[in-house]
Amino acid sequence: MRFLANENFPFDAVAALRQSGHDVGWVRSDAPGSTDRQVLERAVAEARVLLTLDNDFAELSFPARLPAACGIVLFRIPQNSSSQVASAVSRAISLRNDWPGHFAVVETHRIRMRKVPS
Repeated sequence: MRFLANENFPFDAVAALRQSGHDVGWVRSDAPGSTDRQVLERAVAEARVLLTLDNDFAELSFPARLPAACGIVLFRIPQNSSSQVASAVSRAISLRNDWPGHFAVVETHRIRMRKVPS
């Protein structure tokens, strides 16, 4: 699957997803300092699912009317260490394959998904 990890995403999580065979772009290395709108526009342009720890994308996603190939996954998980985040991200991503077209919130014990209007 094609993902775009926001700038706030730890490298360990990006590396873990890449090791699992996912195509993962990472804003921190490719376009540091991008605004949230620029990050979302890139996800759309590259048909990627955005991975973030930033709540602001909830407000941007619905008015943006994302295309079906895109989506946003907001992780609301403990961030005690980058390795713990990587483990939680890998586990959550492996549980589903329907991330595109949805705004998802991943919490410690549940995943909530809502279809994004296109």
